[in-house]
Amino acid sequence: MSSAVDEDTARAINSGRETLGAMFSTAQDHLQKVFIVFTLGFVGTFYALRVYIWDFLEATAKTNMDGDLADATTIITRTPFEVILLQAKIGVLMGIILAIPALVYFSRGALRRRGVDSVVPISTRYKIGFGFASATLFVLGLLYAYVIFFPFAFEFLGAVAYEAGVNPSWGITEFTEFIVLLTISFGLAAQLPLAMSVLAYTEIVSYETFRDKWRHAIVVITVFGAMFSPPDPFTLLMWALPLVALYVFSLGLAKVVTNMRRRGAAELDTGSKLVKRRVLQFVGGIVVVALGTAAFVNQDGFDRLEESVFPLFPDYARPDPSSLQAIATEYGLLGDVAVGLIVALVVAVVALLVYTLQILQSPVYPREDDLRSAETPDDVDFETLAADDIEEIPAPVFLAMEEEQALEYSRQAMYDDNREKAQAILDRFDTLEERAENADESADVGGSDAGGAPAEGAADEDESVFASTAAGMLDPFTEEETTEEDIGGYAYDLAFIVDSLTSKTIYIVGVFMAVLGGTFLALYQGGFGYVLVQFIDRVPTEVLDEVTEESIQGQEISADLISDLGLVIALHPVEVLIFMVKVSTILGIIAILPMVLYWSWPAARERGLVSGDSRVFLVWGLALFAGFALGLFVGFYWIAPTVISYLITDALVNGMEVTYRINSFSWLVIYTTIGVGFLLNLIVTMALFHVGGIVHYRTMLERWRPVVVAIFAVAAFASPNGILTMFLVAIPIALTYLLGLAVLYILTAGGRLFGGGGGTTAPEPDPEADATGD
Repeated sequence: MSSAVDEDTARAINSGRETLGAMFSTAQDHLQKVFIVFTLGFVGTFYALRVYIWDFLEATAKTNMDGDLADATTIITRTPFEVILLQAKIGVLMGIILAIPALVYFSRGALRRRGVDSVVPISTRYKIGFGFASATLFVLGLLYAYVIFFPFAFEFLGAVAYEAGVNPSWGITEFTEFIVLLTISFGLAAQLPLAMSVLAYTEIVSYETFRDKWRHAIVVITVFGAMFSPPDPFTLLMWALPLVALYVFSLGLAKVVTNMRRRGAAELDTGSKLVKRRVLQFVGGIVVVALGTAAFVNQDGFDRLEESVFPLFPDYARPDPSSLQAIATEYGLLGDVAVGLIVALVVAVVALLVYTLQILQSPVYPREDDLRSAETPDDVDFETLAADDIEEIPAPVFLAMEEEQALEYSRQAMYDDNREKAQAILDRFDTLEERAENADESADVGGSDAGGAPAEGAADEDESVFASTAAGMLDPFTEEETTEEDIGGYAYDLAFIVDSLTSKTIYIVGVFMAVLGGTFLALYQGGFGYVLVQFIDRVPTEVLDEVTEESIQGQEISADLISDLGLVIALHPVEVLIFMVKVSTILGIIAILPMVLYWSWPAARERGLVSGDSRVFLVWGLALFAGFALGLFVGFYWIAPTVISYLITDALVNGMEVTYRINSFSWLVIYTTIGVGFLLNLIVTMALFHVGGIVHYRTMLERWRPVVVAIFAVAAFASPNGILTMFLVAIPIALTYLLGLAVLYILTAGGRLFGGGGGTTAPEPDPEADATGD
């Protein structure tokens, strides 16, 4: 029996195992040093979290919050060992991260002996520079995250929850994971200039690819931001816009290094000497701006600006330097220097963006392959070429060029003070034109001697090309015809149904997005808080008095009062927003479900999968909304408050403090409101499907066991954690299904009416009457 792993794979696995073995074998001699690095990272992180970082993170979250919101926002722990275990986990992770470079460093000799080394030799100076640049960019990403993004984001997330009557009592684990995930994402995103420059310089991904795929890059940045940032448009913009600007800057940097690589770093006009000189000039200018600003601020510069400069601006555009002035006033000379650095940083960012735009407007030196494959003058950017490159341009480019065009390229080179390049363009144009004229004269003489032979040969060649092409087109029809069974049975049927919905996609997606967006916007703009206030107002006052341990008789139920009760909390910073998105998505799916079934029914019936009248789904859609509305009314005003009151009273009787997580609390409310409407709709759906011939009563009766099992299986995934909640969800649905069977038994007289008796099928509806469903 042959091995399941081929020789190349086995060889690669063995080589990797031997390489790791060599690393760890060498590391044994330095294991003490590696362990010391790991221990320092673990202990340092553990005590830094305990002494400084926890307070720093909480202060960062509350930087932009007002007094009431800051007092209501707390970081809580739910288990005795949660904090210390979290510190240990983060410490172990940091220790491993620090130990890996040490392990690789001490194993470098063994790796070289194994042949694991860079193909391109890289000097130590460049390695240090690369590491320094990467660390600097990572720190800049962290500065943006902790100075701008986190204060705004946490103030926004806390306000959304607080204004809805939910206490922002964030769990220490959820809070830390949220910050760590975003911190890493910002640090990695800041590596974009370095990554794009390296990829462009090595031509692994060319500059032209980055330039031409900028739309795709913006989409990827937006999707990346949607995955890591909170699910609201404001923080997404705070994430995406800086990254888009960073991509533009990275694109300009990639263009600079691309020209350096393609034209050669030894040239003065685009080489490393110019780059170093420009960098020194830029750094020197920024230092001058920082020192000048610090000196100006130290000499009462803010007072002078307020007296002489700021009055010149209109009121709506007048600058407000109060925050910078506060820094300078509070910290003295150190504050003046800090203000100078802040102003210099802003000037540096603006200057870099302006310089980047200038770079992007300049030409890029073509690749050798692009230059040699050019066919027309439009394929070649003569402005970027040197005199020696003119000979590399293919002859068809000059043969397709007019004399005036060649003169224009030559004049442009003269304007650039490159006489050698101008002369090279004219010489190559004249030489190729002379050769072309001589070749035409020879062809005319040869054609008169040969008569029609060339034309006949050409005809034969065209005929052979046509024959080969026709043969290639007929090849697929020489085999046995492929049947639908070969394609894949139900998979083909499903593809056929989906394809039939293509023309209706715009309506389906439009309705889904309208319902999702409208619901989310309504909840986001205060609807969630309004619903919570109206619900709590239905809970008996004596129950709420027990929760607060003081009387709230006569007080109006409001979001502030609910927050003071502390009845509902959010453990995760984005928990409230995530819940809004989930509810909006569910309502969007419910809205489009009748549309999808109505429009896909003719295609499914054509495939022989279903039978019945598709117009039933239109009535069914109206019945769904009516049933949910009725269930929402009954559940919201009677059932849900009764259930919540019972649960609160039961907890208080057992001496517990009542605090519900927003996720669990809200889903309980939904189950007891919309869930009631779902139970009503289940009976209505069974009746309509039987009458319309979609699914007959006899089929429902015969398949009741698989349906009940499916109900419990779905409830195990859809309900909150715990077997009790699974039964609380599944049992009412299963009993409602059995009740629906009993109702249909009565309506159909035991299954004998409406085509349901004896397992017979209902008569097929008139195709012309059902044509409206297509």
